[in-house]
Amino acid sequence: MTHDRDALVAVADAMADAARSAILPHFRNRALTADNKLMGGFDPVTVADRAAEQAMRAVLQEQRPQDAILGEEFGNQPGTSGLTWVLDPIDGTRGFITGTPTWGVLIAVSDDNGPIYGVVDQPYIGERFRGGLGVAEAQGPMGATAFHTRQTAQLSEATLFSTFPEVGTEAERQAFERVSKNVKLTRYGMDCYAYALVAVGQVDLVIEAGLNAYDIQAPIAVIEAAGGLVTNWQGAPVHMGGQVVAAANAELHQQALELLNAG
Repeated sequence: MTHDRDALVAVADAMADAARSAILPHFRNRALTADNKLMGGFDPVTVADRAAEQAMRAVLQEQRPQDAILGEEFGNQPGTSGLTWVLDPIDGTRGFITGTPTWGVLIAVSDDNGPIYGVVDQPYIGERFRGGLGVAEAQGPMGATAFHTRQTAQLSEATLFSTFPEVGTEAERQAFERVSKNVKLTRYGMDCYAYALVAVGQVDLVIEAGLNAYDIQAPIAVIEAAGGLVTNWQGAPVHMGGQVVAAANAELHQQALELLNAG
């Protein structure tokens, strides 16, 4: 099925712009409070999350009312076009409420096979990463540049990012650590920004677990557009969430899968 690339890119940009405007007044605002969505842990949500998703849904209602929506805060809205917009208004709310600029707005548009286009937007820094439909471009304070993943061939030379040990079961953490012990550098807690760094060729791997569709669909589109791979830990499609490995290239992807499944 063919889609109007320019129209999809334009509406995604309009949504990202609307989300920026809704979110930025709340960032590093000491009056901001967070509600906890979990009974047995801490999964924060703020007025900024809700305002941003409402702003993006308003853009879709005006410009593409025929499309379905899956959003983190306001759930499913059916459509008739065969396309679904998958939205995470603030991926990395823990980072957001602590003032770090590594959270982001995630926007993907998907068909039955998964995401065809995605945006990872960091409003405070002013960076936007677009991928899919023939686009692989980062726009930021230094202008717009095309991007591509790194060609690091050996795990021993790779840089790995993750939210572990904050997210995941003990068994998943042990699997992650088998990979972590074999890479050059491991860094933690970057949320969606880590996936953007894979796409632009700054890091090589992201390994996580417990993700939802709205956490991963935009990063999948952006990383695949840049030449990378994103699957579950068995190498299968992961656009509905779960255990995720994002790799800069096929060689590193295979090496990571072998260690993840070596337990």
